[in-house]
Amino acid sequence: MRYLLLLVLCATLWSCSTSSSLENKPLCEWVDPFIGTGGHGHTYPGATRPFGMVQLSPDSRLTGWDGCGGYHFTDSIIYGFSHTHLQGTGISDYGDILIMPTNNEVHTGNNWGERYRSSFRKETERAHAGYYSVHLDDHNVTAELTATERVGIHRYIYDQPDSSVLFIDMQHRDELISYQFEPMGDSMIVGLRQSKEWAQNQLVYFAMKFDKPFEYLDQTYELYQAYDSTLGEYVEVTEYVPVFPLKFGVVDTLNVKVALAVSGIDAAIENLNTEAPHWNFDEYLASAESAWNNELKAIEIETSNAEDKTIFYTSLYHSLTVPNAFDDVNGNFRSTDGNAYTTDGHRHYTVFSLWDTFRATHPLYTIIQRERTSDFIHTFLDMYQKGGELPMWELGGNYTGCMIGYHAIPVITDAYKKGITDFDAELALEAMVAEATMDELGKREYESQAFLSSEIEHESVSKTLEYAYNDWCIADFARSLNGNDDPIVKRFSRRALNYRNLYDPETGFIRPKRGGSFIPGFDPREVNFNYTEANGWQYNFFTPQDVNGHIELMGGDEAFGQKLDSLFYSSSQLMGRNQADITGLIGQYAHGNEPSHHMAYLYPYIGQAWKTQTLVDSIMSHLYHAKPNGLSGNEDCGQMSSWYVLSAMGFYPVTPGSDIYVFGTPRFDEASINLENGNTFKIVANGDADDIFIQSVTLNGVDHTRAYIKHDDIMKGGVLEFNMGSTPNKSFGQGQSDRPYQKVRNDRFFPTPIIRAPRTFKDETEITIDIAADESLIYYRFLAPDTTDWLAYKHPLKVTESCIIETYSESGRRHSKPVRSEIKKIDHDYKVFVKSAYDNQYHAGGDQALMDGITGGPNFKTGEWQGYYGKDVEVWIDLGSVQSVSKVSIGALQDVKPWIWLPPAVEFYAANDTATFNLFDTVSHDIAVDDYEVQTHDFVSTKGAEARWIKVVAKNYGLIPPWHLGVGNPSWLFLDEIEIELAE
Repeated sequence: MRYLLLLVLCATLWSCSTSSSLENKPLCEWVDPFIGTGGHGHTYPGATRPFGMVQLSPDSRLTGWDGCGGYHFTDSIIYGFSHTHLQGTGISDYGDILIMPTNNEVHTGNNWGERYRSSFRKETERAHAGYYSVHLDDHNVTAELTATERVGIHRYIYDQPDSSVLFIDMQHRDELISYQFEPMGDSMIVGLRQSKEWAQNQLVYFAMKFDKPFEYLDQTYELYQAYDSTLGEYVEVTEYVPVFPLKFGVVDTLNVKVALAVSGIDAAIENLNTEAPHWNFDEYLASAESAWNNELKAIEIETSNAEDKTIFYTSLYHSLTVPNAFDDVNGNFRSTDGNAYTTDGHRHYTVFSLWDTFRATHPLYTIIQRERTSDFIHTFLDMYQKGGELPMWELGGNYTGCMIGYHAIPVITDAYKKGITDFDAELALEAMVAEATMDELGKREYESQAFLSSEIEHESVSKTLEYAYNDWCIADFARSLNGNDDPIVKRFSRRALNYRNLYDPETGFIRPKRGGSFIPGFDPREVNFNYTEANGWQYNFFTPQDVNGHIELMGGDEAFGQKLDSLFYSSSQLMGRNQADITGLIGQYAHGNEPSHHMAYLYPYIGQAWKTQTLVDSIMSHLYHAKPNGLSGNEDCGQMSSWYVLSAMGFYPVTPGSDIYVFGTPRFDEASINLENGNTFKIVANGDADDIFIQSVTLNGVDHTRAYIKHDDIMKGGVLEFNMGSTPNKSFGQGQSDRPYQKVRNDRFFPTPIIRAPRTFKDETEITIDIAADESLIYYRFLAPDTTDWLAYKHPLKVTESCIIETYSESGRRHSKPVRSEIKKIDHDYKVFVKSAYDNQYHAGGDQALMDGITGGPNFKTGEWQGYYGKDVEVWIDLGSVQSVSKVSIGALQDVKPWIWLPPAVEFYAANDTATFNLFDTVSHDIAVDDYEVQTHDFVSTKGAEARWIKVVAKNYGLIPPWHLGVGNPSWLFLDEIEIELAE
């Protein structure tokens, strides 16, 4: 209702339904699984059950970022149907146990995937929740797919009776470590697939049964020519590959059932026999549809807009496909230590994309999936007990090490706050503290200096902000268990304000520091490694635990509102590196990636709820569509869709871990939430189709002037009624008591001083120290060249030598953590001219950075290295006059995984003028190009030369070799610190 669109119910080529009315069509048919399969959505269109172990879907794209889901809507070739897929991730994995039906005719090709593949036409594809079908044109067969929770169900219908050969590809997609493939009679195959990709050790057991007997043809092979040194000639070599053809003879229909398991082959057979005992495909399909209808009816909407209804139920569907069951029908599961265990009565799950889903997906679950939320938390705690840590991005029982923060914690805190408490809370608190204090990812340094600086940890701003939010969740959880006097509460509520130590009052931005000083040249539009998949704008408002504290820090409502307006209404131009995740831009707000998702809902905190209503309506209207390219970014395991589900109902959880939802603008005439406790919470929107502004609200018939609602109000059931209008009611939610309020409770935090000084200097420089706090005292001391006593800071300091300065501030009983900065004096007058263009995100400070006395460490993301992509590097150094040079060196980095190689050789030239450079040395190295160990290497020449000018030429490695995942792309060259020694 809420947005006026063309009210046309059209049966497009990719539509999932041909039903004739809005009322009669079952909810499963309102789901269009093709939404998100185009663009960068990375979803899959195949068949699955709610939170099912099996995701049976076509594989049409095997490589590339837009092939992460195994399928892209623009493709016209299908390689087969595999049984595991990821829902909208930004990294590839899964695609296990691929089956391809053929009519015994194959193509020529370099591998078996190219041979058994088939073309298909889009108009033959059909899909809705629990069902997918397509016609394979090259093999004259229609494939139909559905699923139980653990079993993929296939039906292959040949255009006419034909010879049927089924290919089973065990090496499909990711790297195969080992496999087991065993026929059991003439109608069953069992086995194991162990693979490595994003998950480093993924195990999938399977049992596969056919309704017709097969002839086992053994595995396939490849023939190639190899040189035999003994014979002195090339000979033909046979190499067997794990692709297995099964011959069924002439058939008109073939049914296949494939059960997956996590604990063993016997478990796979039991899963098969329990969940799929018969051969009636239509019954399995009806059961899958019924399962989806039961889950989707948790929220029933009324609208005359068919497109909006399709978007809503597809969004709800995507939200309910992940996490995935990771236990067998016998109760066995595989934990993160790699071993199998038996459950304690709770279900076990996998695929926790928590950096994404803590924001909206898991809060949605606390409303409509409370029992499963309890199971998720039991899964988290099992992973902590068995694997030693809570999940961050867990996949198939593996810790992937992907993304940042410790976001299992807000999921637990949010659930506990909302009454989901049937787990060991003391164990959960123990796990939280352990996770937050591990010696990894800068966590120790984050606590010792109360923020992260760029030289310590890459993505330092994002990590500081997200750690601080997670710390508030720990403090609030501990408070709910033990009260305000718990030392954990005091410790972590103080840490929850650490983000303030990166706040720059001069610019109003939370920005990166190196040591105790802000990094110069800050541009909030620049995408760099100080942020996680974002820039300074897109993280500037990530303070969900302390929204009102942040407002005060920025100078109050007006200043905060102006900065927030600038986020949404400034230019969308980005600077720095190309980051594919930053999409769906409204100004600098990026809806296509998660850090921005709550920011449109911040206006009610300053009494400007109508601005949120404007923006949220615009996002729903322009960044969600009922078409394959209908998502503005990766689906990310339901988060992109969960934002829509909650927003379309009219509210959103700005601060998971809090019990409030901030109002936006409801999209439908009515939405009824059918709660697990038997209650129903109905949301009604009164007004015309284009009325997006809240005029007034009632809750159960009583005036509700607040711009938010509490979780308990929803769970009690009742009616939330919005009276809508076409113009803003700027007084709604404007009063202080009607605004949402979120602020960290801690009176011991005190901000660290800001050291303002250049990183390097010649002759002398000045150091100033300031602090964003009134009535504070600042103390400082020098740690180098000599350690001095602490002194009160009263005026700027002049220094003439390299030094390390340390400082802290205090006011009464409050004091900050000490911070320090190293300031280098450049002891030469050489001029550096970099003739090759370095990449903007790896400038390291410009040309002079190559001779500033600061040497890069093993992490290329910390800003110390100068990076060059796909080119040789040429650097000239002017010594000022002819000198007797005895030694010249340059440092380089090798980090093969992110495409960084040492130069094969470095050439050193000398000249008395720039027209006559003469080569005087070439230095190479003996480090293997396939050595994945991160290492630095100095290329040193001691041959010497008489020269005013020195030229250094570092050769780029060239195109990435075939054995690397980045094959064929240009490689990176990272350099730092040229050193020149003169003869005495």
